[in-house]
Amino acid sequence: MLRIADRTFTSRLVLGTGKYKDFATMQACYRAAEVDMVTLAVRRFDLGAKGQDNILNWIPKEISLLPNTAGCYTRDEALRVSRLAREALQTPWIKLEVIGDPKSLYPDNEETLEAARILVKEGFVVLPYVNADPILAKKLAEAGCAAVMPLGSAIGSGLGVQNPYTLMLIKEVLEPYRLPLVVDAGVGTASDATLAMELGADAVLLNTAVAESPVPEKMAAAMRDAVRAGRAAFEAGRMPKRLYASASSPVEGVVGG
Repeated sequence: MLRIADRTFTSRLVLGTGKYKDFATMQACYRAAEVDMVTLAVRRFDLGAKGQDNILNWIPKEISLLPNTAGCYTRDEALRVSRLAREALQTPWIKLEVIGDPKSLYPDNEETLEAARILVKEGFVVLPYVNADPILAKKLAEAGCAAVMPLGSAIGSGLGVQNPYTLMLIKEVLEPYRLPLVVDAGVGTASDATLAMELGADAVLLNTAVAESPVPEKMAAAMRDAVRAGRAAFEAGRMPKRLYASASSPVEGVVGG
């Protein structure tokens, strides 16, 4: 089970809502991935649309909604969108994004931290998307965030986990606070998700890898299995790495030895 704030989830995979060719495909991917939570960019959808044109009508009721502030470039923008999301969607949960550069889409860490502090004081359950930085992760934990979500690599890049050792340091930093580490962005295929989980991530959030796959439903199922396998491997513990070979069968007691 994955626990974030006051909620418990059976799935450690979180999907997004963007880039799918249509809402029906998006919904089918959620089913295939067996997710408990999806994230929704509040600024990019018309939440007042009716019937089949309203994205909310395509998200199964049993799936928790995590609004996000995607598209915000300042602290004030992110605060405004967070408050709007709480009123419109009736949830204090927010994935906090404050982007610092429109080309790389890397987060503005300073603005994100200050926005997180304000939102926590206002009663929000804050899950900040940030660069992989152990010092920042500690500050976000101390600010009262419910999880920390460092990027694996740039949003939509599909480059996979480019900062494995930094993620391991963040995991260590968050342990005293008992906060989940959620790797967010950059996952391109199933092996990337597995690696993130093997490094100790508590969950993986991804979108483009599924939405832009030629067969998105099959990729959604692959991501489901990849996250499960990675978590199981982390819990089991890997064998030690050795410079030289080590025989699978012991040599002691060999017949004729």
